[in-house]
Amino acid sequence: MALLAVVGIALVLIPVLLSNVGGWRERLLAASSPAIHSIAVLPLENLSRDPEQEYFADGMTDELTTDLSKIDALRVISRTSAMHYKGTNKTLPEIAHELSVDGVVEGSVMRAGNRVRITAQLIHAKTDEHLWAESYERDLGDVLRLQAELARTIAQQVRVQLTPQQKARLESARRVDPAAYDLFLQGRSYFGWGSNSREGFTKAQAFFQQAIQKDPGLALAYVGLADSYVYLGSQRWVLPQDAYAHAHEALRKALELDESLAEAHSSLGWLNWRYDWNFPVAEKEFRYALELNPNYVAGQEQLAWYLAWTARREEAFAELASMQKLDLAYSNHTAVESGIYYHQRDYKALVEASRKLVGRDPDDWPGHYFLAVGYDGLGQEIDAASEYQKAIELSHGDTDTIAGLAHALCAMGRRADGEKMLTDLLRKSKKNYVSPYMIAYYVRRTWRQGQRI
Repeated sequence: MALLAVVGIALVLIPVLLSNVGGWRERLLAASSPAIHSIAVLPLENLSRDPEQEYFADGMTDELTTDLSKIDALRVISRTSAMHYKGTNKTLPEIAHELSVDGVVEGSVMRAGNRVRITAQLIHAKTDEHLWAESYERDLGDVLRLQAELARTIAQQVRVQLTPQQKARLESARRVDPAAYDLFLQGRSYFGWGSNSREGFTKAQAFFQQAIQKDPGLALAYVGLADSYVYLGSQRWVLPQDAYAHAHEALRKALELDESLAEAHSSLGWLNWRYDWNFPVAEKEFRYALELNPNYVAGQEQLAWYLAWTARREEAFAELASMQKLDLAYSNHTAVESGIYYHQRDYKALVEASRKLVGRDPDDWPGHYFLAVGYDGLGQEIDAASEYQKAIELSHGDTDTIAGLAHALCAMGRRADGEKMLTDLLRKSKKNYVSPYMIAYYVRRTWRQGQRI
């Protein structure tokens, strides 16, 4: 009887035990695998070996990074920082140490016509232990779905719990027209770090417009188009009110197609701030963009500029600190820091920050401009004039830098030279856009110093 009872109990328990083997196995593996709380997507290798396809591999890297960035439980290093390791000979543990991350995603892209093959692997960077690897091959029209699937799989591998909203966003990826998506990636290639020319943004704009013509439902192309208008208008390469009106319309269409695009909300915040002067809505849009994508460095940068402008210095520096955790490149690029001091009229700190900026990148004209403004504010007009002149040369005649130099020359006693420059700007403003604020600001400062124009 006792033996029969034991056998009976065993017959009952065995199916239960077998049914839990998978769960127990997963828990045991999870307990033994290293934890990953931060991650970097290294530039995917272009296996086509065709330099003309490099933009495609970079675009795939960018989009995968963006999808992973939407997961707030992960700290995702920005594409800008990761791209510094393109073609590097450094080991993964070295890269992990420099980026301060637990995990690294690396892989390759092969494109043949409208077929794309992505191979990716997840590595515990400090130990160089391979945790997962997979290959995917799809039609180019399904590439957004592929990227979302890859992001979900990586999240599962690092044991991150996705919220229902995050799952919904990653599962909502639509099919796209292959030619349109290719045009979108070509346009985005002109927005890479180091690209800051009127010609580049104009080319990007043309690619985005072609992408929209081929696929009017491609929301990302509308965001790209809006951003190209914002850049062109902000640099005053085109009439700002025209550029911003076009940008507003493009963003409206983008958000009709996909309300969850953090990039669109952040750009809308910028327009509400700089063009509409609707400050409450601007801040609401900036913060909502970061709710949608907590790792969105460009959105944090825009919010930091806004906070500095509204005299909320400590909050602006808090955003800067957050940016530096996600984008290690910002440790070597202090434009935002200079911008905060610029808006606060803290000229001593502005000079210190801008010296670091031009020391690291002597060809960065905004750095020289900020340094000139700092010297100008401290009354060091000779130094200011020198830096304004460098900014003029590097920017190919940005009108703000010209107005600044005109004032510095007047303050130095070279009144005739300064007056001529300001008069030339006023004459130029009859045919081309010149910031009325900058002319008025420097003319007013000159007038207050007893030198009427």
